[in-house]
Amino acid sequence: MTNFNELGLPKVLLNRVAEMGLKDPTPIQQKAIPLALDGRDVMGLAQTGTGKTFAFGLPLVAQMLENNARPAPKSVHGLVLAPTRELAKQISESLRELCKGGPLKVNLVVGGAGIVGQTRKLERGTDLLVATPGRLLDLLDRRALRLDQTRFLVLDEADQMLDMGFIHDLRKIAAHLPTPRQTMLFSATMPKLMAELAQSYLTNPERVQVSPPGKPADKIEQEVHFVAKAEKLNLLIELLDKHRDDLALVFGRTKHGSEKIKKHLEKAGFAAGSIHGNKSQGQRERALAEFKSGAIRVLVATDVAARGLDIPQVRHVYNFDLPNVPENYVHRIGRTARAGAEGAAIAFCAPDEMGELKAIQKVLKMSVPVASGRAWEEIDAPKGKGNGGGRRRGGGGGGGNPAGKPGAGRSRRRRSGGGGRGASKAA
Repeated sequence: MTNFNELGLPKVLLNRVAEMGLKDPTPIQQKAIPLALDGRDVMGLAQTGTGKTFAFGLPLVAQMLENNARPAPKSVHGLVLAPTRELAKQISESLRELCKGGPLKVNLVVGGAGIVGQTRKLERGTDLLVATPGRLLDLLDRRALRLDQTRFLVLDEADQMLDMGFIHDLRKIAAHLPTPRQTMLFSATMPKLMAELAQSYLTNPERVQVSPPGKPADKIEQEVHFVAKAEKLNLLIELLDKHRDDLALVFGRTKHGSEKIKKHLEKAGFAAGSIHGNKSQGQRERALAEFKSGAIRVLVATDVAARGLDIPQVRHVYNFDLPNVPENYVHRIGRTARAGAEGAAIAFCAPDEMGELKAIQKVLKMSVPVASGRAWEEIDAPKGKGNGGGRRRGGGGGGGNPAGKPGAGRSRRRRSGGGGRGASKAA
């Protein structure tokens, strides 16, 4: 199936898809949409940036239009759960685009926004509700909505919901949902707890997979710099200075650390912003809007931004701090090379992050090409042999980079997934 006309979608949605400029379905859409239109439960596995939102959004909207039933007060016909406010907001915007000009009403409920206003929006009933688990439970506890008439359920980025500790919230939400219902679960990776989650929510699901779990997009150029922790900021400024006109995402591990990075970049003359857990919802939305518009060129974030941000113009992703959860590396770098574009993922590795790097390479099933420095363990092992133990940037430049300059080793980069050697909580 190479075009939307062959997927079984109703004409009203095909017209809407054409108006939105969507031409050909992505592989995950080709596989998931016909199954979902048949009413099957679906478990979809695909890397970020592959069109998962419309893989569930199109059949969801199609079936709700066919049912044409008006929701009762406080009831919800279709529920989409997402792990973060940013992703939930993005999904709701995409669904509103699909429903534009039609009878379906889409609501959004997330933390960080006034619960009273959200309660009022739910009073008349909702066709499609996009929510984060915590805020949904708050509203259920207040009896501001009911899920006994929910016939369609989507769990998006289910692996991150597990990473963020939402398994208990998801169990509580499951108790409010009726059967039978149709459930679709989408994820980029398959942690062990996913089997329990699938068993709780899905009935004889059809599994569709378009790439191995944990595999990043093919057009992402990856590299790692072995750099002392104290030198990371200098290296970041040096590298960012080479592409000041491009949009770049910088990932830190903690809220405090990310804010510190942002302030240093501003002092260095960069138009920078930040999003993390200490920012209000309004502040986060403003920073994202400024980043999308190009008003700021560098956005510093914790893993709250690693899922669902769809900003095609992002050309560079920096892992200033390597993530504690190796799968999060895949999600972080998936913010670039969106929709077939090319992008670069640059990682910094300090001496105490070698364990994280090895775990990442195990998930990737490849070694990340070295752009500057040498692996810290290689430097420390042959003590007394003239390599200086803890020199700046991992000893300044194994692999033909004697000056230790970042970028000098770029000829060694390979496209992710292309011929790599077998490789040995976000705040």
